[in-house]
Amino acid sequence: MTDYDTLQVRRDDRGVVRVALNLPDSRNALSGQMIADLTHLAGSLGAAETTRAIVLSGAGKMFCAGGDLGWMQAQIAADRATRMAEARKLAHMLQALNEMPTPLIGQIHGAALGGGVGLACVCDVTLAAEDTRFGLTETRLGLIPATIGPYVLARMGEGRARRVFMSARIFGAAEAAELGIVAKAVPADGLDAAVEAEIAPYLSVAPGAVGAAKALARSLGPRIDAAVIDDTIRRLADVWETEEARHGIAAFLDKTSPRWA
Repeated sequence: MTDYDTLQVRRDDRGVVRVALNLPDSRNALSGQMIADLTHLAGSLGAAETTRAIVLSGAGKMFCAGGDLGWMQAQIAADRATRMAEARKLAHMLQALNEMPTPLIGQIHGAALGGGVGLACVCDVTLAAEDTRFGLTETRLGLIPATIGPYVLARMGEGRARRVFMSARIFGAAEAAELGIVAKAVPADGLDAAVEAEIAPYLSVAPGAVGAAKALARSLGPRIDAAVIDDTIRRLADVWETEEARHGIAAFLDKTSPRWA
């Protein structure tokens, strides 16, 4: 099995692969290397006939805090083409996880913010500990939840998404379940058992049929194709060039409040 710099990967004798985002010191923020590692994993283990299910979790105190600080610093100095190329890497990672034939089960604890919500929404089923916090926090920085947007809207629907898509409001696991981000919120000490209950049915069904059924569901759901992905990348690049974004990101990096707070 491939070793990854940013992921802890364990496979059991049932063909269940447990993948933990493994940068706890940075709250499992999505670095360039983590994005590359998740993309590769989706194309290898996620496409292997011997993989019956993949469980995605986070090491340390939380699932994922969103974008990596170093990545944000690099984007400030980057030109438009570079920013779009970096956004495309994230978009391709989300697409790869969303489209891989193997079932993906999210196991969320602590917090899922920004891109962490995007990861929760590309899972086929996501479970969260009851004390988990969620938030689409991009607008606090003068940015928008662009590349994750198609998956968030596909999961929640427009009406429910608009409750939290623009406000950057932090909300709990019970509301995340109401919104459709997670299937259910369970007590923290029951999360492992709840995930096992989601794994169990996949061990008695045909893997090829599972992948074909998942592809059918995607084809019948909201359109997330190259044109949609390209549009989200362009919109994000447009926002990065605004004065609001420059001010908001600078305030975030300086640990000061932006003028709108």
